[in-house]
Amino acid sequence: MPDSLLSRGATLLLAVVGCALTVPAMAKSKPSPGFDGPLTVHLRSDSITLRMAKAPQLYLAGTINAAAVEQLRRLLQSDKAPPGTDVYLDSSTGDAAAGMELGRLFRAARFNTHLGTWHTGSAPALPATCLDACAYAWLGGVYRWSPSGTDRIGLHENLLPNRDTASPGAPSPTELRSYIAAMDVRPEQVAQVSNLVMNGIAWWNTEQLLPAQVANNGRLPLEASYQKAPGDAPTLLLSQIVRGHENQVTLQCAPGQITVSARYAVGGERAPNLAARAMYAYFEVGGQAWEPRLGKRPQADGDALVFERQMPFAQLAPMLHAGSLAAWIEITGSPVRLGFWIAPSSAEKLTQPFYADCQALQPGYVPPKAPAEQAKPSFWKRITSKLRHQ
Repeated sequence: MPDSLLSRGATLLLAVVGCALTVPAMAKSKPSPGFDGPLTVHLRSDSITLRMAKAPQLYLAGTINAAAVEQLRRLLQSDKAPPGTDVYLDSSTGDAAAGMELGRLFRAARFNTHLGTWHTGSAPALPATCLDACAYAWLGGVYRWSPSGTDRIGLHENLLPNRDTASPGAPSPTELRSYIAAMDVRPEQVAQVSNLVMNGIAWWNTEQLLPAQVANNGRLPLEASYQKAPGDAPTLLLSQIVRGHENQVTLQCAPGQITVSARYAVGGERAPNLAARAMYAYFEVGGQAWEPRLGKRPQADGDALVFERQMPFAQLAPMLHAGSLAAWIEITGSPVRLGFWIAPSSAEKLTQPFYADCQALQPGYVPPKAPAEQAKPSFWKRITSKLRHQ
């Protein structure tokens, strides 16, 4: 995984230097599970936070209702929480309609969502609970981070999107499903992770949130773009935005082989320095490295490191079906490799035309035969058929 992702644990070091905007004052003790008093808002945006976490940190705890939505609107109007702000949620009460409205505000403001509790000084952070309205608000994040440690997220059974009837005073299942889909998540994915029910609460399986694509941990969906012009080689571009940086893999087809190129965004200041220290680069398909020490070293190109390798056409199908295609760069003096990975299998429907056209370029290719015309029935069968239907 890229080395630039900052773990939640590292952000805890920022507490002692945080500057806070509080509306109203935070309670000294936190009820369990989840904070259920009036909504409190803390904003940490000091220079150290911005340098280490790369974004302000906004902590919301308490009841999510119409008043809470209005509090966030006022904060957005103040311009104190810019796009890319990380929102940490801790709430066990509220109404789902307000939670969805809060989520829409998060998405419109390009906020990212986590679970977490506000803390200062050397005291450890308490576990966060995100229930019902909070869970729907969490879905509004552009980047949605899986809960860690003892943090929990879930829905009461009467608020699951796969129900047939609505609970009194709650949004209808159709409204819930429509909202979830608008947040780029499929309702069946939410139902898939809601498999642990205790006391009427379907707690989400935090280990399944990322595989089920309910959480994305900073990764937007993989995009595939295929271009084919007369006389040009078929070219497929796979791109993914990870925490605001776009990484790309380009596949260009030719008879007998494909050229695979990687573009790893590292920032304009880092690219030349890393290129000078790069030892070698390679691709990894499904966890298996492809010729890791062969080929030219990566080069700096704007804000990215780029390199390419040639592979036989026979490698193309396994690559497009792989759950992981990684581009790695080994750096002198670094204990970890740099790079990124994508999941080509998640865009398989979009990559099929490229594969078909590339296959047609290969030596000895024989086009598939068109379905044979159905043999006409014999004269005798036509006669007997007519007799049966008289």
